[in-house]
Amino acid sequence: MNESIIIREYKKDFAPDFERLNRDWIETYFAIEKKDLEQMRNPQALIDGGGQIFFALDGDRVVGTAAAVRIEDGVYEIAKMAVDRERRSQGIGRRLMDAAERWIIAQGARKILILTNSILQPAVRLYESSGYTEVHRGPHPSYQRADLIFAKQVF
Repeated sequence: MNESIIIREYKKDFAPDFERLNRDWIETYFAIEKKDLEQMRNPQALIDGGGQIFFALDGDRVVGTAAAVRIEDGVYEIAKMAVDRERRSQGIGRRLMDAAERWIIAQGARKILILTNSILQPAVRLYESSGYTEVHRGPHPSYQRADLIFAKQVF
């Protein structure tokens, strides 16, 4: 694991990196959807809605991000998790997910959800190795690209 990586919570200066990182992975595999644009262009709305966004920094460069999105009381989603192409497979995604999980649990959550697509096998393996189980396979009402939902019960 890369020891030079520091995880920080959202600040306005990181907003362009949130969009840059997420736009890169989404456009590589899928198409940007309306909900993506809303979240990427206004990350503060995720915070205002009871969530948090985490950033992985290597020095002063943002190399990854993940959002903890409040869905309803006690239920959160880890979303918009992205790592720079050249920094993938270095444990940065796991560190971001762990930071988001710790924060979500501190909010009193009972369940954490993750929406993904079955073609993103490295992500699927990360979720499964972190204790998430598949709870839905098939079309999702909010994202055309999502065909899997993973969940983890927390107490």
